Amino acid sequence: MPELPEVEVVRRGLERWVAGRTVAAVEVHHPRAVRRHLEGAEHFVAALTGRTFSAAHRRGKYLWLPTVEADGTPAGRAMVAHLGMSGQLLVEKPAQPDETHLRARFTFTDGGRELRFVDQRTFGGLAVEDADGERIPQRLAHIAIDPLDPSFDEAAFSAALRRRKTEVKRALLDQTLIGGVGNIYADESLWRARLHGTRPTDRLTRAQVADLLDGVRSVLGEALAQGGTSFDSLYVDVNGQSGYFSRFLAVYGQVDRPCPRCGTPIVRESFMNRSSYSCPQCQPRPRSRRS
Repeated sequence: MPELPEVEVVRRGLERWVAGRTVAAVEVHHPRAVRRHLEGAEHFVAALTGRTFSAAHRRGKYLWLPTVEADGTPAGRAMVAHLGMSGQLLVEKPAQPDETHLRARFTFTDGGRELRFVDQRTFGGLAVEDADGERIPQRLAHIAIDPLDPSFDEAAFSAALRRRKTEVKRALLDQTLIGGVGNIYADESLWRARLHGTRPTDRLTRAQVADLLDGVRSVLGEALAQGGTSFDSLYVDVNGQSGYFSRFLAVYGQVDRPCPRCGTPIVRESFMNRSSYSCPQCQPRPRSRRS
């Protein structure tokens, strides 16, 4: 599933290619694409036709584009997008053939490039939500600010993390605590901080939390600079280009390969129906509470 760097790359593409343009027509090719829009597909189409997308925003792994009326006044609504496992928001020339898994199409009054929502597995979706001006839609209000946001409060995060009685990797994946971090970047951040994912959060020192935050920020920033992480053709930016951070992964997906820091073979462990990757030398398992 796309995480913060991948979604931010898409947001930047939407800001460049879609913001400021007026929707001429909307086509919904598959009902699951707008299943989160509870009023139905026809209402979704009507809510966006003739509106102008004013900007592109992101919170965690969600995107939203506020709309304005023809006279420039805020429409009080925004299109919210979640890419799910395989969703893509592509900007294509109108003459470009339709993608096999095209789910929705947006054409614009300027006759230029279309916006297409493509989703092979149909876990992603679009909806129109109430939004006051540029403010975050209410549905996304529970998602925490991500660590790359200038308003991220390090002290508040550290205190909240250390109050939790859970494992540190589970905490990193909790979008109400810290936004945008998924399985890939959690493993990479924990490796950089030399922490095993099962370490209890209430046993972390302030220094360890600081190291963890440094690890999260550095890995997210580096991944963003590389356009995100692509393992297959399902994640691409709005122009269909893959990200290249997979070439720089230290532990995720690197089972049996040498740790870049100490040379110990990377191990894989089961985690919440997924996988965790770590270095057993750099990231030793914590002792049990009893011991």
